[in-house]
Amino acid sequence: MIRKADDCRIELREHMRDGDGTVRITNFMEKEEFYGKGRLFSRITLEPGCSIGWHIHETDSEIFFVERGCPVYNDGGEEKQAYPGDVLICPAGTGHSIANRTDETVDVIALIVYA
Repeated sequence: MIRKADDCRIELREHMRDGDGTVRITNFMEKEEFYGKGRLFSRITLEPGCSIGWHIHETDSEIFFVERGCPVYNDGGEEKQAYPGDVLICPAGTGHSIANRTDETVDVIALIVYA
């Protein structure tokens, strides 16, 4: 199967997880396509000043691949600068947030899988 880029569902979420601005989510897969193994495989776009607020992953893990830009990643309470090509991992039972504090767009590929 091939899913064309134009066929991916796009969501706009304002103040995602109490973050700033509007986050654009391009869903590569839908939840039912994971067959109970996960719930998200998407590109998340953070324009300048946008963020996803702090939250904890209780029963799943989230992995970000930084595709473009330099986000600030809150890794369990410690802020760290991330760069293109970095992989950011939030294991089940831990928390994180991500913010774009630059003047350029940030794109991360996000995958959430069940623990």
